[in-house]
Amino acid sequence: MPQLIAPTARLHTSWLEAHAEWSPGANQDGSGIRLAADDAFALPEVFASWVGRLREQSDLTRPQPEGRVHATHWWIAEDDTYLGAIDLRHELNDFLLRAGGHIGYSIRPTARRRGLATWALAAVLPEARSLGLTRVLLTCDDSNTASARTIERNGGVLEDVRPTEIGLKRRYWIEL
Repeated sequence: MPQLIAPTARLHTSWLEAHAEWSPGANQDGSGIRLAADDAFALPEVFASWVGRLREQSDLTRPQPEGRVHATHWWIAEDDTYLGAIDLRHELNDFLLRAGGHIGYSIRPTARRRGLATWALAAVLPEARSLGLTRVLLTCDDSNTASARTIERNGGVLEDVRPTEIGLKRRYWIEL
C-alpha cells in the first residue's frame, strides 16, 4: 500500500533511481526540486540538506524567501520505494494564482497508471481543509489529460484554460 510520508534522506537511493527516469531538466511538480541549492543529489549531504529545506518550508515560524510561500511536502512511497511527490502550498502568491495552484504532484514514470496521483490528491485535500482553506486551485498543462482526469476525479471544476509564463494551463478549483 502506498503512503504519504515526510521527505526523508532514508529514500536517497530510490529517489535517485526515480529522478533518473525523468528527462534532464523536466519539471517534477510538487517535488520541491527548485528548492535545491544545486543538482548534486548523488552526494548524500546535498540530498539531506535539500530534504531539510523541504521539511522546513512548512514551518510557519520560518519566514519564506521572496516569491515563496509556506508549503507542506509529502513523498508517495511504498515500502522503501519512492513513487512520487505532492505538495500543498498554504496560500497563493501572484504566480501560484496564475499558473501553479495550491497543490502540485508528480509520479515517477514507471509508477504511473496505478491511480497514485488520484489517491494522493484525495489524501491531501483534508490537509488543505485543516489549514483553513475552503477551496484549492490546481493547474495542469492543457495537454496533460491524465492530470486533468486526476483533478476532475477529486471534484475539480474547470475555471478556464489560459496562457501563462510556464505554458498553457488548465485551472481547476476544488471546493473543500
